[in-house]
Amino acid sequence: MLDTNLALDHSATSDDSWTRREILQQPATLRATQAILDASHAEIDGFVGPLLARPDLRIMLCGAGTSAFIGECLAPWLSATLGRPVEAVATTDIVSAPHLYLAADRPTLMVSFGRSGNSPESVAAVELADARVASVHHLIITCNADGALSRRVTGNNHVVLLPEETHDRAFAMTSSFSAMMLSALSIFTGRGTMPAHVEAIASAVEAMLDRSDVEAATLAGADFERVVYLGSGVFQGLAREAALKLLELTDGAIPTAFDSSLGFRHGPKTIVTPRTLVVVFVSNDPLTRLYDLDIIEELRADGRCGAVVVIAAQDTSGATLLVENAADLADADLLFPYITFAQLYGLHCSLRLGRTPDQPNASGTVNRVVQGVRIHTPTA
Repeated sequence: MLDTNLALDHSATSDDSWTRREILQQPATLRATQAILDASHAEIDGFVGPLLARPDLRIMLCGAGTSAFIGECLAPWLSATLGRPVEAVATTDIVSAPHLYLAADRPTLMVSFGRSGNSPESVAAVELADARVASVHHLIITCNADGALSRRVTGNNHVVLLPEETHDRAFAMTSSFSAMMLSALSIFTGRGTMPAHVEAIASAVEAMLDRSDVEAATLAGADFERVVYLGSGVFQGLAREAALKLLELTDGAIPTAFDSSLGFRHGPKTIVTPRTLVVVFVSNDPLTRLYDLDIIEELRADGRCGAVVVIAAQDTSGATLLVENAADLADADLLFPYITFAQLYGLHCSLRLGRTPDQPNASGTVNRVVQGVRIHTPTA
């Protein structure tokens, strides 16, 4: 078991929900996740290494909901880093249209992310790939030792089981999201270099948690009617996850949207009203950053939205929240501290609205592990 008492004590609050605990434990769970990867490095590399040596290998990052958004965050970064296409394909898409997403003649590595590993679509996507792809291997990254995916024992798969604490008990995925994302980043890009690197990431997350808790509570008290998250590159996927966290934790009471900094002007900007909060995740990439700064300047000049919150690692944008000592971190590293603000903001909005953060949807129409899904047999 992890010692997360320090993380739990750093912010005085009457909220002792699992949601809050799991947000605050992330520095500890990130370090523990990397320790597991270090201990099993030889086995993981023995599975992944020969596959990556194949120039024709197709790599798919798969999951449902938040687990799918891990792929949306990492796919562009891994594509550039590995020098080969890496695709983010939701299991919900694979199951509903396997003929569009599975290629029978392409050697494939399917990376499946699953907090519980029990989502019907995640299990069905793996089974469909086995049935339809001639040469397919599965790297399963999961937080639940008892899940259907982790119990899968075949010759073409390898399971990476993350710390028990990352199997979030709360409805909303928080520490499971960051731990699974770190695992993929480490496995595919950080061989031999990640232990020290993860310490820098975990320290940035600690600093961000300390700085953003009060800011998130203050913004929640402003009672914005709509919230928009913007990000470019890897942060577009993170903006989608941030928007989902607020929807989930407020039971849909606060409508949300997400987009890229450039794409927002092409119609979606019409969502902005005087009661709208816009949050911009600013890139450290010199070119990408310029477009983020442009939309920030434009939104401030318009004066139409209620507030613009700027999350950045370089203090040249009038940052609302600055990630300290992170000016040299890559954008993929900044995914981890940046998301903590959105998690905390969603939590504070949930409390402000009188919801129960660990189970905000009292009606039961949505659940921690999705229910009511029927898997239909493909006709072709």
